[in-house]
Amino acid sequence: MRVTTWAEYGLIVSLHLAKQGREAPTPARDMAHHEGLPADYVEQILLKLRRAGLVSSVRGAKGGYFLARDPETISVKDVIEAAENRTFEVNCDVHPVSPERCRSGGTCSLRPVWRELQRRVDDLLASISLADLKGQESEVQSLVAV
Repeated sequence: MRVTTWAEYGLIVSLHLAKQGREAPTPARDMAHHEGLPADYVEQILLKLRRAGLVSSVRGAKGGYFLARDPETISVKDVIEAAENRTFEVNCDVHPVSPERCRSGGTCSLRPVWRELQRRVDDLLASISLADLKGQESEVQSLVAV
């Protein structure tokens, strides 16, 4: 699994909004500047997050973005899926190596391993909310410790 820039920036922007609260919308350019991210990238990510129902926007001079739901109800998995469409790609499902080995019921003994890894990654990401990420690194570390 590789965490892409889309996923990383999506989480940074979502966490920024979680920390800001829902009283006043935050302009995309302010977020980009504060987080040190390219403004155009932030705009594109916010569009994806809005389409997924994770953020809402307000137009106008005092417009901007805010979380559409409480941070407790938005998981890391939700954000990554909004930014990327999936959290983990099982390569043999998307890019089969050979028709015989990669077909359903085929001879591939690796596919069950990748699918179980995908399930575990998704379970972990679903168990961590934006509210959890508002804590310090040591607090978040305790959430992911096995």
